[in-house]
Amino acid sequence: MRLISKNINSLIPKRTMVSGVYTPDLSSKVSYPIFLESVSAGFPSPADDYLEGKIDLNKQLVKHPAATFFVRVTGDSMLDAGIHSGDTLIVDRSLTAKDNSIVIAVLDGELTVKRLSTNQSKIYLLPENDKYNPIEISEEMNFEIWGVVTNVIHSTL
Repeated sequence: MRLISKNINSLIPKRTMVSGVYTPDLSSKVSYPIFLESVSAGFPSPADDYLEGKIDLNKQLVKHPAATFFVRVTGDSMLDAGIHSGDTLIVDRSLTAKDNSIVIAVLDGELTVKRLSTNQSKIYLLPENDKYNPIEISEEMNFEIWGVVTNVIHSTL
């Protein structure tokens, strides 16, 4: 494989990096109401008539607790995948990254979130924003996939 750049850090805009890594606190046993019916974006209906029970977000979002961690994102390179600056990603290290998976990767010591693409014998990390270029992974790069993104926690506030 050919070397793209002697300094891979120049290819990854600082605005698109992971800003923190956290482990889930599974000691919490808080559950929240969940409704049987989907929520309509049109005319409202009386919600209490459809209350199904409660949901534990740890059970819903964390499938492999020992292999799961959270990361907070900074930047705009994944906007078209619905990942915004300030979002929290749930990442599962036990899952095998496949072509088209959104992954947390380490490139020369820096964490980044991108879509994995395998094309013939090449590996690429693809942004989901046309302002950024794909990164072709070469043998000279220090590259590792830390895990597969399973969920995005996105605040609308």
